[in-house]
Amino acid sequence: MNHPLLDLPPLTADRFAAIERRVAALLATEQDVVITQGEALLPLEGCIRSGARPGSTALNVITGPYGQTFGNWLRDCGAHVVDLEVPFHTAVTAEQIADALERHPEIDFVSLVHAEAATGNTNPVAEIGEVVRAHGALFMLDAVASVGAEPLLPDAWGVDLCVIGAQKAMGGPAGVSAVSVSARAWERFAANPRAPRRSYLSLLDWKERWIDGGRRALLHAPAQLEMLALEACLERIEADGLDVVTARHASAAAATRAGALALGGGLEPYVREARDAAPVATTLRVPDGVDASAVVAAALAHDPAVPLVAGGGALAKEMIRVNHYGPDASPETVASALAALGAALREAGAVVDVKAARGAVTEVWG
Repeated sequence: MNHPLLDLPPLTADRFAAIERRVAALLATEQDVVITQGEALLPLEGCIRSGARPGSTALNVITGPYGQTFGNWLRDCGAHVVDLEVPFHTAVTAEQIADALERHPEIDFVSLVHAEAATGNTNPVAEIGEVVRAHGALFMLDAVASVGAEPLLPDAWGVDLCVIGAQKAMGGPAGVSAVSVSARAWERFAANPRAPRRSYLSLLDWKERWIDGGRRALLHAPAQLEMLALEACLERIEADGLDVVTARHASAAAATRAGALALGGGLEPYVREARDAAPVATTLRVPDGVDASAVVAAALAHDPAVPLVAGGGALAKEMIRVNHYGPDASPETVASALAALGAALREAGAVVDVKAARGAVTEVWG
């Protein structure tokens, strides 16, 4: 018996290349695009291990947990790492980046996360890219949470390595990702004797055997279901229009922030300034003496379908995250999440106004 998810014809090199071109169009980039067959940590680590080496100096910007991971990889490559850590309730500024580059003129690699879904902040990449470009360092951007949710223009912003994934605003699976690579990034990779080769982490393998080979023969059998899902994500975004998709995420963020304030119960936006808040997730600080993990558990008991999680690690007791990306960037989902939070907080003895929260969501979205 044939099965539509199992008995599929092989994914051809031509179709693989066509999907690459659609990713490039999504990013408005003229750079090479490599689709990697795994979650976005694969190309992120590949970029760092290809671009960093002993004797190099990297500026690693930490606005959330992924920045900490990047610093560990950079050090493992033998690079000297200058960490620029800012409070997770805010965003890094171009002025802070410029100051770090001025104090360390030897910096030749900069790593940054565009939007941190885990902490709910987003960084001003256009301004930062201008500073990094003037300095001359290679610029790597983790745009996994921002692609499809807010403007992303790697070429215009001077981004040499822009990594995306399908699992958030694109509304797809976690098992496929992509990276756009500038010409000078390829040059740096090729000049690095420690850059991975004949490895799943190797971007140079894709360059030499796939791109330079005219995209005629794939390096290995592609993850077919994930590739088809990525193609479907791109089709859906193209059909809706990228501007429409990003506007929907912006509305979801604004409505969640307004709705949480109207709900009351002591909830406050974790990211203090709305301009620094990511469009994919809104993080909320619970009142003193309230355990965020317990509130989330109680909310999910009321409505298991709402996209609520507690903060990770040390933030688990104080932060609640409302995810509103992909299909969850909708007024119905936002209102339901706030209603579930309201029910949980009321059980804990807080005074809440679910009707006011719903009204705020409707008003902002309208």
